[in-house]
Amino acid sequence: MMKKLIAAVTMFAAMLYAAASFAAVDVNSATAAELDAVKGIGPSISAKIVEARKAGNFKDWADLESRVSGIKDKKSAALSTAGLTVNGAAYAGAPAAKPAAKAAPAATTAAAPAAKADPKADAKAKAAADKQAKADAKAKAKADKAAAKAAAAPAAK
Repeated sequence: MMKKLIAAVTMFAAMLYAAASFAAVDVNSATAAELDAVKGIGPSISAKIVEARKAGNFKDWADLESRVSGIKDKKSAALSTAGLTVNGAAYAGAPAAKPAAKAAPAATTAAAPAAKADPKADAKAKAAADKQAKADAKAKAKADKAAAKAAAAPAAK
C-alpha cells in the first residue's frame, strides 16, 4: 500500500516537472517561486527580478537586462529558451524566436545578415532540446520503473 502511494506521488511529481518545463512564465506576472522554476533562475535572480518589478513592469527584454544585474544577452537567450517571457514575448536572440525571423528575409533584405547567424543558433537550440528531451525521458523512465516496481510488489506477495 505504501509503495503504491510513493509510486503515485513520484509519478505526479514527474508530471508536474514535465508540465513546468514547457510552460511559459511571464516575468511581469510570475511569483518568485514560479521564476525559480525556470531553468537558469535561482533564488537570488528571482529576488532581484521581484525587487526591480516594484518600480514597474518590464517593458521588454532590454528593460529587464538594464534593471536586473546578472541578466544580459546570453542569459536572456537561455532564459527565453527555458520559457521566460517579457510581456508574452520571447527574447529576440533566443532560438524560440527564430521562426518569425526566418519569415522576415523574404520581405526585407536587412534581415539577411541575421539569417547567416541562425545555423549556429539552430544547432545550439537543437542541442538544448535534445538535452532536455533526454532529461525528460530519463525522469519518465525512472518514474515508470518506480511505478512498475510498486505495482509488481503486491503481486509478488
